[in-house]
Amino acid sequence: MPTAPVLSPMRTNQGNRATAEQVVAAVAASPAATLLATDYDGTLSLIVDDPDAAVPLPGAAQVLQSLASSLGELAVISGRPVEFLVDRLSGQLTAAGHTAAGQPGLPDSLTLVGLYGLQQIRHGVRSDHPEAVAWPERVGALASRAKTNGPAGMRVELKGLSITLHYRGQPQLFDQVEQYAQELAATSGLVARTARMSVELHPPIDVDKGTVLLSLAQQLAGPVIFLGDDVGDLPAFDALDTLSASGLQVFKILAQSEESDDELLRRADLILDGPSAMVALLFQIQAAILEASKNR
Repeated sequence: MPTAPVLSPMRTNQGNRATAEQVVAAVAASPAATLLATDYDGTLSLIVDDPDAAVPLPGAAQVLQSLASSLGELAVISGRPVEFLVDRLSGQLTAAGHTAAGQPGLPDSLTLVGLYGLQQIRHGVRSDHPEAVAWPERVGALASRAKTNGPAGMRVELKGLSITLHYRGQPQLFDQVEQYAQELAATSGLVARTARMSVELHPPIDVDKGTVLLSLAQQLAGPVIFLGDDVGDLPAFDALDTLSASGLQVFKILAQSEESDDELLRRADLILDGPSAMVALLFQIQAAILEASKNR
């Protein structure tokens, strides 16, 4: 088991419907039946101005590596490409000496889902959504167009099958970027999704974090837990509400920030103080699983 880093303490809000202790106890009681899924940016890593500079917080990859063998399913579900997730998470393990030389270090039991479900690595096998194959060339051409013709100051991030139009650090561009994204969507057939200080353009394929969670939860009795931070995680909250209505125990956990969406704050079962508290929670879960196994 990795050693927990020194992180800021978890802080919950008075309106919480659950406590961190209840989440930990629920998982420790039935780890093999648990689905635990987490976002990456703003949850396992800090939000930074340069998207390429977002690295996992100290200990994040190690605790995921450890938890993956204990839970029914552990998944990182992100708007990032899966290649990015592999690089950042395995890179931290290698730097910390948790992998053999030349080995990626990520366990096959850790599921990585990229581009909101268009890509995934599950049980060590990479797969892409079958409807996505027709889009990379068109998406690439649109990204080039956006870099040339988009609002001044807007940054364009090409993710292979999707595009993110960033205005972080320049909030005055919000209206321009939103309008430009809608124009691109109307002419290209892509779908615009508002994200954290950005707008994303995706192929019109019916997948999101919610559909991914519902699929992963099919064979598990729960609890089902999702850790997120921004409006792109609302479909995951919707999915957990659906699972709750079917009788499963669920926990919607939000990493709070100054940019937190009002709907997320209203709907979260547990609100924690940013990514550091999220990683601290994962360490608490792992410690509780280990302690429970000693008593069985």
